[in-house]
Amino acid sequence: MLLERADFADLKILAAHRQHLWEKQRGYVAANSPLHRRAWANAKVPLRLEELSEFPLINKEMLRESQQAHPPFGDYLAAPATKVARVHRTSGTTGTAMNLALSLKDAHETAVIGGRAQAAGGLGPGHRVVHCLNYRLWMGGFTDHTTLESTGATVVPFGVGDTKLLIRTIHELGITAISCTPSYPAVLERVLAEHFPGITPRDLGLRLGLFGGEAGLDNPEFRNRLERTWGFKVRNANYGVSDVFCNFAGQSEIDNDLHFMALDVLHPELVDPASGKSLPWQEGERGELVLTHLSRECQPLVRFRSGDIIVLTGTGQAACGRTAPRFRVVGRSDDMIVIRGINAFPTQIAAVLNQHEALSGEYRIVLDGPGPYDFLPVEAETANGRAHAGDRLGAALEAQIKRDIGITSKVTLLPFGTLPRTEGKTRRVIRKDKP
Repeated sequence: MLLERADFADLKILAAHRQHLWEKQRGYVAANSPLHRRAWANAKVPLRLEELSEFPLINKEMLRESQQAHPPFGDYLAAPATKVARVHRTSGTTGTAMNLALSLKDAHETAVIGGRAQAAGGLGPGHRVVHCLNYRLWMGGFTDHTTLESTGATVVPFGVGDTKLLIRTIHELGITAISCTPSYPAVLERVLAEHFPGITPRDLGLRLGLFGGEAGLDNPEFRNRLERTWGFKVRNANYGVSDVFCNFAGQSEIDNDLHFMALDVLHPELVDPASGKSLPWQEGERGELVLTHLSRECQPLVRFRSGDIIVLTGTGQAACGRTAPRFRVVGRSDDMIVIRGINAFPTQIAAVLNQHEALSGEYRIVLDGPGPYDFLPVEAETANGRAHAGDRLGAALEAQIKRDIGITSKVTLLPFGTLPRTEGKTRRVIRKDKP
């Protein structure tokens, strides 16, 4: 059950509300989810939410095994199949694609919570927003579309493909906002340069860019580059975990950190990513985000490991007036690379590369084998119109990575346009030992 304007609600009221929901949800999950019963080994499910940290964790591999053994939705489908109103599939970026089932109630809560995040970024009545994510089964397509609609904005369901038509559509319909991945504007820029001579990104008149699905927006250089090129306000307005909620956090017009918008129906925890040991939910703490549904019918999850490493940046009232906790995503546990005992994330590499105007911002890390690694191999593109920068820039980048991150790297510079662009999620880490 959702609370009105939960992102502004008193934290004590929210805590009591979550506890009330949990007293019902615990019995529902225990009675209807064999996956959770196996994980809990018949232990008594705690009555108090604060005692939940003593219970076993659920991870993505357990969900995959469940769906393989009990297709198509796994034996954590807690509602009758007749109650499934909508089916989605994850993108499969981090492994086998998962089937996602939503009841009408699940879908409604998903739209409202995602709408809170989009509205915090500035979207609302009077905006005309084009949604450029894949509508074909992926949760980021149609379900994200409903989150945009819930803000009161006019939504244009474009999807992916035919970028030239998209550019004409933005111009002809007077579109003021775009919803897409952070890497997609680079595709638009290339098509504009090749097929619309004389028209710059700013000429399209977009005032708001709503982004999600990829890392990078926490980097001020990347954000500033987008704003300078396009003339719109950049918002990380669409953070989610597909198995939990497609969108439950976003930046406000005042605060650049992500606001946790689902505190009325989603219980968050932090754990140590290596040991799984619980960490305190307090400002400045860093750990893996763990999530528990409190009002989910079809595929409820209890203590689900998101795989995202976050740092809590605020737990009191924010400058925008919201009480929603604030956080930043450091990286993904499955994207973490250990170089001679030091943990490194792709977002840290992007932060270095985006400081250099001689680079396009496109990069990838290609790992040979499972590790351990003595150095980090980085492929980085030069900017459009720049001559190949030679060994001097590569050496400077290696020195900066060593200074800022503490790891040894080998930077290979590539001509502009060498690395693939995508309308969907861009894979920054390529592991040759995996498909």
